[in-house]
Amino acid sequence: MGDDIANAEPRLDLLSPAGALLRMDPMFLPKVEDEPKPGPYLDLIQAMRGQGKEYPQIWHLFAYLPSATTHLGRFTQEILRGPAPLSPGIRELIAAYTSHRNDCPF
Repeated sequence: MGDDIANAEPRLDLLSPAGALLRMDPMFLPKVEDEPKPGPYLDLIQAMRGQGKEYPQIWHLFAYLPSATTHLGRFTQEILRGPAPLSPGIRELIAAYTSHRNDCPF
């Protein structure tokens, strides 16, 4: 099974409004990506795909199991936007830098 994932071709080709071809690699959890539940995250995924834009793949997890990920979404928003000694912009910058260091698009 591990070799199948390692050798998998990207399975989502997106065409940007400018005509550029964007490729999103498949997730390591295909069932999560392939079986979303109706809701706001599925709507966001479909909208971004329709526009030919990349989007955070964690949205697939949020769409797959909304009852378990609602709390994670609220937690994230509170951490990034709630009252704190650092401004929301600085916190976003830290998150973006950390994601970059982890080779993860933010």
